[in-house]
Amino acid sequence: MSTVFLTAALALLLTIVLGLAQVFRQAGRADSLLAAILFGTTGVAVVLLLGKALGIPGAVDVALVFASLAAVLGVAFVLRGWPPDDFPEDPRP
Repeated sequence: MSTVFLTAALALLLTIVLGLAQVFRQAGRADSLLAAILFGTTGVAVVLLLGKALGIPGAVDVALVFASLAAVLGVAFVLRGWPPDDFPEDPRP
């Protein structure tokens, strides 16, 4: 059963590498944010799969830290890194 978990973790690591290559080819703010959040969630899945396959009970704690960091990354980008709109919300003639 551990080979199934290891194979799934390897497949997820491959998707992270392919996604990283895509980010380097097309660098946009929103694309980079979505890629970083997807890398965070995929990293959580990889850590959980490796923890289950190798019998490491502390992997759940590490995955929880990764998930928290991915959530903070998304919030920080929206609050600090998103450019302001050029148009006001309520334009008056």
